[in-house]
Amino acid sequence: MGIFDWFGGKPKDEREQRIAEGKRQQRLDDMEEANFEVVVKQSIRDMKADLRKLVNASADAVANNTRLLRQHEKLERQANEWKSKARTALQSGREDLAKRALVKSNEFGTEAATLGPQVEGANKTAEAIKEKIQRLKDKIREAERTSATLIARKNAAQAQKKVAAALSDLGEGDNAFATLKRLETSVEKDEAMAIAFDSLADGGGDDKELEKELLLLGMGEASSAVDDDLAALKAELEG
Repeated sequence: MGIFDWFGGKPKDEREQRIAEGKRQQRLDDMEEANFEVVVKQSIRDMKADLRKLVNASADAVANNTRLLRQHEKLERQANEWKSKARTALQSGREDLAKRALVKSNEFGTEAATLGPQVEGANKTAEAIKEKIQRLKDKIREAERTSATLIARKNAAQAQKKVAAALSDLGEGDNAFATLKRLETSVEKDEAMAIAFDSLADGGGDDKELEKELLLLGMGEASSAVDDDLAALKAELEG
């Protein structure tokens, strides 16, 4: 697949299929993450099921190997027995019987030799199956040992994640507190401005009162001058 197959070269339906498959896998990943402990335990059950299938499937192969081995041993035993009979016949001066016994010995020996490679192959297959079964058993035992630790680690990580989220929320609380402090400062500023305006207003009242007193003082001085003028006029008339 070339680069153009990925960037614009693929038909629309195949791109949509890729996107749909990606979303499906993401949903599966999310479900697996949300059910971590269930998935771990189910994985161990699946491994045990695979082991049972392997053992059942291997039973025929192991049984066949056993049959081949027994048949091979029987043929070799029969070849040796007829060879022993040929030796006995020859010792008894019956060369004709010895030849016939050797023919039978050779027949069984040839059949045993023909079966030999099959026996060897069956032995290798059986050993490979046994090793595979043992490895799977070891993996299952290891999985059972580590599953509890793995689940505990996952739970601890999730708890730590929740703590981090809570600390993050506390950070947002600090921002809210800072907002309240800023509003409090604004209120204090408004209150200070109000006090200042009240103070200025009170200062203006004092000035008016002072002007009033000065006016009254001026009127008093004017009245004294009139009295003086009146006394002078009276003196002038009497004189």
